[in-house]
Amino acid sequence: MPIHLIWGDDYEGSNREIEKIIQTFIDPTWKSFNLSQIDGNDPKQASRALEEIQSAPLGNGSRVVLIRRSPFCNACSVELANSLEQAIRIMPENTHLILNNSNKPDKRLKTTKFIQQYIQSNNLSNEKSFLLPLPWDIKGQNKLVENICNSLNLKINPQAIDLIVESIGNDSSLIRTELQKLALLSAATIERLNKNQPQEITTELISQLIENHSTNALEIANLILQGERAIALSKIQILLENGEPALKLISTLTGQSRGWIWVKLLDSQGNRDVSEIAKLAGIANPKRIYVIRKQIQGKSLEILIELMKKLLNIEASIKSGTKPIDSFKDNLLTESKMLTNN
Repeated sequence: MPIHLIWGDDYEGSNREIEKIIQTFIDPTWKSFNLSQIDGNDPKQASRALEEIQSAPLGNGSRVVLIRRSPFCNACSVELANSLEQAIRIMPENTHLILNNSNKPDKRLKTTKFIQQYIQSNNLSNEKSFLLPLPWDIKGQNKLVENICNSLNLKINPQAIDLIVESIGNDSSLIRTELQKLALLSAATIERLNKNQPQEITTELISQLIENHSTNALEIANLILQGERAIALSKIQILLENGEPALKLISTLTGQSRGWIWVKLLDSQGNRDVSEIAKLAGIANPKRIYVIRKQIQGKSLEILIELMKKLLNIEASIKSGTKPIDSFKDNLLTESKMLTNN
């Protein structure tokens, strides 16, 4: 009868928590019988989930019913809400209900109040949120990297954290993947040099593995800004064909675009302090401000914002399932009036 309410836009963090619950309570031998994964966007499937949570598990272990895109704390019909309350009251003790949604639960809903009150009264139930820091929340992004390092038992210094944030942004899945690669590289380096020292993620290691990819992406960003979109697309296609993750690439491009907007905005307000601009813009190395100023020379704030919109559209298109190279082509080759006049 436990309920696990898991929400937030950090999909990697949410999925790890969900997998932890599944591994903890389900007997692997009986997993195919005792695990139900249901799409809550479909009202019929949501109703079926409420029927399934009333069933006891087969064999050993517990039963888990996972409802992704759960409607119960965000948009729930009266009929479904009534069915939920009835089903939960007769749930077997060894059946677990996982309600997962990227959105924050709406506390105004009757179902949300009911679920949260139930969680408070049941020791085995819990509510956990997994939220990605906002793109301009550098402290939050640093904390995200630090937390992932802790979960991987990796030692890292503040300068290395800054470089990872600058190179990757707030994509927790990509951060974890790159840190795992860096851990392997660190272990190999220690073994090769026959050193008896603790494994640590350093700026030197990051420069070897991550920075080269970022440099390619930053070159592409500058080509896009200068209007050389055909050349930029050819380089994008090469990177994608060589295995560069599309979302990592777009994350670097949007990060660069965000830096352009911040520097242009702060410069237009008369702020010439390089260190202060770097801090406000979330740029780890203040010396980059001079480079950015040269890149955006002659570009209006409106043009930079329009370009950011295109990059965000590309990200949304990729996440919706469009082939990455098609997403780039569809958006970068479609000229807006503002960019045409540039």
